Amino acid sequence: MTGELGYSLPPAIRRISTNFRLAGWVGLWIQAVIGVIATLMFTIFLMGGGASAAKAGASLFLTPSLCLVFVKVFWCFRYVRFSRRLRTSNPDLRPKPKDAVRIVSIGLIISLVGTALAIMGAESIVAPLFFKGLDQGLVGIAANVPIANFITAGDILSVFAAINTTFTHFVGLCVSLWLQFMVNRQ
Repeated sequence: MTGELGYSLPPAIRRISTNFRLAGWVGLWIQAVIGVIATLMFTIFLMGGGASAAKAGASLFLTPSLCLVFVKVFWCFRYVRFSRRLRTSNPDLRPKPKDAVRIVSIGLIISLVGTALAIMGAESIVAPLFFKGLDQGLVGIAANVPIANFITAGDILSVFAAINTTFTHFVGLCVSLWLQFMVNRQ
C-alpha cells in the first residue's frame, strides 16, 4: 500500500507501528491526566495537618511511585517516537524487532516497579487508618477523643491518591502488555 509517504511498508511493520503510536498516545494521556490528579491529591494530603505514620509511609513509597508514573508517561512518548522511526522509508534505518522487544520490556519493568511501590504506599496508608477506625469505634464520640484520632477527609484523599497511582501503573502495564502481544504476534 502506497500512501502519502510515497513508499510501501510491509504489513507487519505498518501494524506494529500503528499499535505503538495508538498505545503510546492513549497511555500517555491517561497516565498524564490521572497522574497529575493523584499528585495533587497526594500533595494536599502531605501538606495538611502534622506528621503521622501514614504520611511517613506514604511519602516513602508513593513519592517514587508517582515519579515513575511520569517516567512512564515519557516512555509512552518514546513508543510514539519509535512508531515514527518504524515508518521510515529506508529499511536500514528502521529499528530491529529486538529494539521493539527491549523498549516494551523496559516499559513493563517501569510499570511493575511503580505498581509495587504504589501498593506498598497504599498499605502504609490503610494500616494507620484501620487503627484510627478501631479507636473511633471502640471509644466512641462521647468520650472526648482528640480530633487527630478520627478519620478525616484528608486521610481518605490519601487512599484515593494511592488508588489513582496504582491505576495509572495498571494502564501502563496494559499498554506495554498490548504492545508485547502485538510485537510477538507476527
